[in-house]
Amino acid sequence: MPDPRFAKLVVFVNGLVPAALLAWDAWRGQLGANPYEFATRCSGVLALLFLLLSLAVTPARKILGQPWLARFRRTLGLFGFSYATLHLLTYVWFDKGFHLQAIVHDVGRRPFITIGMASFLLLSLLAATSPSRVIKRMGGRRWSRLHRLAYVTACGGALHYYLLVKADTRPPLAFAAALGLLLGYRVLNRYLPRFTERKPARAVRTAS
Repeated sequence: MPDPRFAKLVVFVNGLVPAALLAWDAWRGQLGANPYEFATRCSGVLALLFLLLSLAVTPARKILGQPWLARFRRTLGLFGFSYATLHLLTYVWFDKGFHLQAIVHDVGRRPFITIGMASFLLLSLLAATSPSRVIKRMGGRRWSRLHRLAYVTACGGALHYYLLVKADTRPPLAFAAALGLLLGYRVLNRYLPRFTERKPARAVRTAS
């Protein structure tokens, strides 16, 4: 097992890299002909990517028999929430100028906005219940049941992305396919766990 603190630091730094690159390109004016649309689209894709990575932690942990991987699920999920917040902020700020009435009108009139907002609200609930003190207060079983909504959130995000694009639907379909594999694993693990889990190797004790 690698040093957990170093491994977590690597995950954290790599989670910040896309935001740093986006900020650097924005500072240099290299976000393309429509920088606001680029920032909105890029932050949305990053939110969905990190959310899927957080959902992939449990299958990876069980298939590889490496329990320490569970340490990264919350970090990856919070990065997904952070990029989703940035995605929403770019829409509210640059597209609607913080005009509440226009935003409400969009939510009611445009299905992909409706689905996106609903997914963000669910993701906000998951982020708010991620601290350790909240988990202890809720109890592990109730917390685990609530956080199954992460799959609903990811489905909503993938559908939001698919409805948003007008030409090339391959990226959102790729996200949907990855999500389908993760959901399929969860179903298989529920009913046939012996085929989806690998027991961690036991430490070999040497005689002193």
